[in-house]
Amino acid sequence: MKLADRVNKIQPSPTLAIDAKAKALKAQGVDVVGFGAGEPDFDTPANIREAGKAAIDKGFTRYMAVAGADDLKDAIIAKMKRDHGLEYTRDEISVACGAKHSLYNIAQALIQEGDEVIIPAPYWVSYPDQVLLAGGTPVFIKTDEKAGFKISPDQLEKAITPKTKYLIMNSPCNPTGSTYNKEELAAIGKVLLKHEHVLVVADDIYERLIYDGLKFCNIVEAVPALKPRTMVVNGASKTYAMTGWRIGYTCGPKELISAMNKMQSQSTSNATSIAQKAAVEALNGPQGEVDKMRAEFEKRRTYIVERLNGMPGVSCFKSNGAFYVFPDFSALYGKTTPSGKKIENSSDFAAYLLEDAKVALVPGVAFGDDRYARLSYAISMENIKKGMDRIEDAIKNLK
Repeated sequence: MKLADRVNKIQPSPTLAIDAKAKALKAQGVDVVGFGAGEPDFDTPANIREAGKAAIDKGFTRYMAVAGADDLKDAIIAKMKRDHGLEYTRDEISVACGAKHSLYNIAQALIQEGDEVIIPAPYWVSYPDQVLLAGGTPVFIKTDEKAGFKISPDQLEKAITPKTKYLIMNSPCNPTGSTYNKEELAAIGKVLLKHEHVLVVADDIYERLIYDGLKFCNIVEAVPALKPRTMVVNGASKTYAMTGWRIGYTCGPKELISAMNKMQSQSTSNATSIAQKAAVEALNGPQGEVDKMRAEFEKRRTYIVERLNGMPGVSCFKSNGAFYVFPDFSALYGKTTPSGKKIENSSDFAAYLLEDAKVALVPGVAFGDDRYARLSYAISMENIKKGMDRIEDAIKNLK
């Protein structure tokens, strides 16, 4: 059997692979602390669950419009107006099976063979592969801890070419937790305004998970003139602990939204009808549970950053959004494990922790920087403390 060449261009999602391996070990009775998955450990709030149950009881279980139900579109319109002061209409919204699906649809609808997509690094693992699947070329802008893992206007200017199709902006960022403020976005927008052929994909999936009193700002809020060429992607997964419900959405120009809907009509059709009803309640209903989750994530963030920075050879940026930390473990490279294996890179270090310490994290090479590793603190404080103790002991055992 000969598979399509496109299959060989990409890798399976490393974050899901790590999470699957940790779960497999747990199923065997091994006590593994898993920092791999980007999934809130909280239950979906009760009012949202009840809305899903009510949808089933009312028989809302059939095919529906590909682009999403009108009541969900209206809830998204109200949310964008309420939270960001942005006006959208129903034909400027497409509902998909998660924000990942929304991003995939954008890539499929926009990218021609040879087009370039600018991706700040470190990046979420699926961005480059989605571009490659569509026939495009990822162009990475390297960021570092000194710059808060943010790109500069000069870096963006140098990266733009006549082949540039769009820029992906993910703030708060997976994996670093870095978050752009309004002034920084305005400076980025000033560059983009000079290049009318460059579109923007704003991945705002972590917008409600932001800490230290910071206020989230969308790039269109900062630069309203970019609205006609910006696709704002969001969803229910992270904010409302609805990862399994699979609801994402895009707000953008009608022409692109129509193209995305056409692509989706030949793949998944509509997002799950029941999940859409639950998402209406999530967006329109009380937000108190979101605030509680955010406050708990902030406590965990503070603890895990302090612990990591207290470990010899480890440096950890204090993230101010999402639920990840991205510590630099590279000072430990070159050391030897108790079994005599030399640690050369982030994959070696992650393998050592999983095998010897029973701690699962994702090596930084998957996100575009081999010096680092990503840890999700979307797990209980008890498990975070246990995991930190194990990592600290594992580091002390290196020679």
